[in-house]
Amino acid sequence: MTENHTALNGRRILLGVSGGIAAYKAAELVRLLRGAGAELRVVMTPAASEFITPLTLQALSGQAVRQSLFDAAHEAAMGHIELARWAELILIAPASADLMARLAAGMADDLLSTLCLASAAPLWLAPAMNQQMWQAAATQANVAVLRERGVQLLGPASGEQACGEQGPGRMWEPAQLLAACVTHFADGPLRGVAVTITAGPTREAIDPVRFISNHSSGKMGFALAEAAAGMGARVRLIAGPVSLSTPTGVARIDVESAEQMLQASLADPGEIFIACAAVADYRAVQVADNKLKKQQPALELKLLRNPDILATMAGQRPRPFCVGFAAETERLAEHAQGKLKAKGLDMIAANWVGERAAGGGFDSEHNALQVFWPGGDRQLALTTKTQLARELMTLVATHYNERKT
Repeated sequence: MTENHTALNGRRILLGVSGGIAAYKAAELVRLLRGAGAELRVVMTPAASEFITPLTLQALSGQAVRQSLFDAAHEAAMGHIELARWAELILIAPASADLMARLAAGMADDLLSTLCLASAAPLWLAPAMNQQMWQAAATQANVAVLRERGVQLLGPASGEQACGEQGPGRMWEPAQLLAACVTHFADGPLRGVAVTITAGPTREAIDPVRFISNHSSGKMGFALAEAAAGMGARVRLIAGPVSLSTPTGVARIDVESAEQMLQASLADPGEIFIACAAVADYRAVQVADNKLKKQQPALELKLLRNPDILATMAGQRPRPFCVGFAAETERLAEHAQGKLKAKGLDMIAANWVGERAAGGGFDSEHNALQVFWPGGDRQLALTTKTQLARELMTLVATHYNERKT
């Protein structure tokens, strides 16, 4: 408990509780957060009090639980604005399907939703609902909108639910949510630094059902995002089409094409920009409106070169600290150093793919890197991508901080 207490001591966390059977877990979460040293305020929706009483959470938090936007005892002094400014982090656990829908719509029809709009603090949601509700098209559309706005979703987990069904929709356990808060507020070499990372492949449409893409799994980029968040960075992860869970404490933006990835990168490059995505080099000049039929023995596609995202970011003014990746099948050092110089990068990490990958590369759980920067290089031996990401981010943090000073 000592380590957690140090990380959260004095940190101002606003805990929102919405209506759902998982609201009972809020009592344990309050106990854990207070035990870790956090300053805590609890706000409940009207539906939440049907599952757990405000008195329970008040006794555990040591503070009055807020429920009403029209509370005369607080609103005479614009109490909801004061509370919105007070919070360093807003965590809503559980976050019901109804609450997520209202947040996605930008509604402010109760105290909790109003606080979310009125606060500049990071907003985290721990979804909890029936598995069919979670997988419903409307809920997933709301999830996409919230993620696009930088809202972080913690979970949901899969398993047995109160209704007796199995599937995704269980709220994360309080201990998991505590760990996420500790990671978010942890001191580290990238404490408070804005880091943007691209990951995964891109898809360039040929027609409504076909596209040009590659074998990238996104695992290395997601591991880098997790490692950067663990070092205290504010991480924005721009992900191509992959089947990976968002790392804790990371804001995720999903894209498909290289152009979409470029626009998302330009929108917020951060102080450190890491281009780990395997971006398609070319796209179709003309995308067919309808599915192409197999009527001809041969098909010719006219391709146009995609913009170079990393070179574009390195050319921005002010420019972020730029880190590139190079996947090579031959002359690795020569090609990597050439890209480092040609694109004006601060660092490039190169790895073998294909026959020379030796247990690493695309879709593997392991990899090895040779990292180059102006005037130096380092070999990172074959290991898990999780460990490799930590080693690489340590190098990035060291060089970034040296450049700042």
